[in-house]
Amino acid sequence: MLDRLRQLRVSVSQTPSVSVCVCTCVSVCVGAWLEDNMADEDNIFNPSLAAALRKLDPEDGEQVMEYLKTHALLSREKALLQASVREQKKLLVENAKLKTDIEHLKTQLHDKQKRRSGKAMSHSCISSASTVPDKPAPPPVDEAPPTTSSPDRSNPRRRRKAPPTSDCLPLGVEPQDEVHRLDLRVGRLLSEQPHPQVESLWVQEVDVGESRPRTVVSNRGLQQLPGSLPGSLPGSLAVLLCNVKPCKIRGVVSKARLLCCSSPDSEITELLAPPTGSLPGDRVTFLNFPGDPDRELRSKLRLFERLQAEMAVDGRGVATFRGCGFEVKGKGLCRAPTLTNATIR
Repeated sequence: MLDRLRQLRVSVSQTPSVSVCVCTCVSVCVGAWLEDNMADEDNIFNPSLAAALRKLDPEDGEQVMEYLKTHALLSREKALLQASVREQKKLLVENAKLKTDIEHLKTQLHDKQKRRSGKAMSHSCISSASTVPDKPAPPPVDEAPPTTSSPDRSNPRRRRKAPPTSDCLPLGVEPQDEVHRLDLRVGRLLSEQPHPQVESLWVQEVDVGESRPRTVVSNRGLQQLPGSLPGSLPGSLAVLLCNVKPCKIRGVVSKARLLCCSSPDSEITELLAPPTGSLPGDRVTFLNFPGDPDRELRSKLRLFERLQAEMAVDGRGVATFRGCGFEVKGKGLCRAPTLTNATIR
């Protein structure tokens, strides 16, 4: 290219009127060459190329070189910017695909857990039903007079159905998500006063995020709980079971149940404390056991009493069910103020 510039300079030096146009064309050609062959920002021009441009146009040679250098740098920056934008778009598409895959895997895992719990329940019921025929039947059935026994056997309406056995429930094969049926909420203790008829009972008013506070009857006054500061309980937060069936206790209707934790020797009893930032009405849930609570628990099933055996305060002071913490979503875990390795009741 340098030889072509020298030949062009010799031919143009004899015709000054065409020199301006030739310089412009040369500048454009050199600029295009720089865009394709520029590898280092500090060494854009070859020394021989710069000398040729100065000889071709002594007056504006330096300005032409600065213009070409600026144009080449801008072109390279533009190319880098376009490459980064393309890479960013590619990453966004990959992230969206990964999110979709994660949601799909979560749905599959939830379905598998449901199927496993259903299979466990069916196996438990089948095993309990299979044990019933193994019992030896009384042989005198055939010896009974046919006149009296035949009408009862032929008429299915007169047959009394055997009461459903409760073996299917307390076999220890409880559904993994049964604890979600408990409506556990955060409540604020508003007031406390002795029961009007029983000295050992106390009546508390608790705000659980509803239009009116709920009345709770407990067998211990909150101010008598060991380890509590005097006057610190009114206005403090607690965890309550809110979907128990209302019951009248010596003339006062109790509409909820306070959850406490006790030391192994039952000498110290404390209220479970919700995490900082909790508000009255916040629901307490379990990460491994999703679901919606029942509107009201049936007292005959004694669901809370059956699940209570698997509730405990671990060595870190966190309230747990089968190792899964009592959680207020987005705010933290429920804890015992001072106790560890305690029972929950």
